[in-house]
Amino acid sequence: MRLFCKCPTLTLSLSRRERGRSDRVSFMAVLPVTPADIEAAAQRIAGHIRRTPLLEASELPPGAHVSLKLEFLQHTGSFKPRGAFNNLLSRKIPAAGVTAASGGNHGAATAFAAQALGHRARIFVPEISSPVKIAKIKACGADVVVKGATYYDARALCQEFARDSGALEIDAYDSFETISGQGTLAREWEKQSADLDTVLIAVGGGGLIAGVAAWFGARVKVVGVEPEGSCALHAALAAGRIVDVEVKSVAADSLGARRAGEKVFAIARKNVDHVALVSDDAIRAAQKKLWDAFRIASEPGGATALAALLSRAYAPTRGERVGVLLCGGNVDLKSLSEL
Repeated sequence: MRLFCKCPTLTLSLSRRERGRSDRVSFMAVLPVTPADIEAAAQRIAGHIRRTPLLEASELPPGAHVSLKLEFLQHTGSFKPRGAFNNLLSRKIPAAGVTAASGGNHGAATAFAAQALGHRARIFVPEISSPVKIAKIKACGADVVVKGATYYDARALCQEFARDSGALEIDAYDSFETISGQGTLAREWEKQSADLDTVLIAVGGGGLIAGVAAWFGARVKVVGVEPEGSCALHAALAAGRIVDVEVKSVAADSLGARRAGEKVFAIARKNVDHVALVSDDAIRAAQKKLWDAFRIASEPGGATALAALLSRAYAPTRGERVGVLLCGGNVDLKSLSEL
């Protein structure tokens, strides 16, 4: 079954209390990633990733205390190296090396980690991928195959290559290693800002929000943000099960998942408060605001979490301490200038 995320029946935000606790997740009673797993991943990847800074931005909007987590300053321009390094450092890598399917950022991170650790990499990306991201993957020494209309077309080719060559496929968002690695971002964030009330996280396949939610648990309210035209996790939470959605958004090359992962869904049902939806126009406005106010060049997916704050898709209470994750900066500067 396919769902269009602009359907009015799917625009309601469902809270954790309304959806119930994790015992309602019949297919996975125990959460697949724990804070102990994330702690182990943090120790494993230490020395391979950057500790990215925070930027105070309380004028966004007035009345709330807002800080921006500048994860686009991570190696390769996104949070993805955390999961990539955790995969490559915790699994046996065959002689054929590694392979990954990606809209661009996961591929660049996998290529970067493989190059740093001395492994071969072949990355499959769809034709919608940004030339900036494709160039970054190539710069990291990987073979790049650009083929297929969507991420899922590229993934089918990647899986075929893995079967034929023996290369290890590095999953973009729904493996234990990937989610644990991405969760190290939340561990780092909490050490930098221990009094957060809420964090806003852009969602594609959901590996990032799953890792963040697995770390924070009930201590911090975790709110997902998805484009209206690419809202796999929102649709899954509304339906009470994983469903396919149509993908059509300006942020599709980074937030273009057709369906949420099973591990992601299990964690989100327990530890994600709700998922807010934003329009493409709101995402573009957030990109422009980041440039005008802070001279931050953000890709659409990287600005999506902020779009929820600026558009009031998420409206904080007075005095609420809100952290906004800027997760990716791999943007074509020409397209940014056109905003």
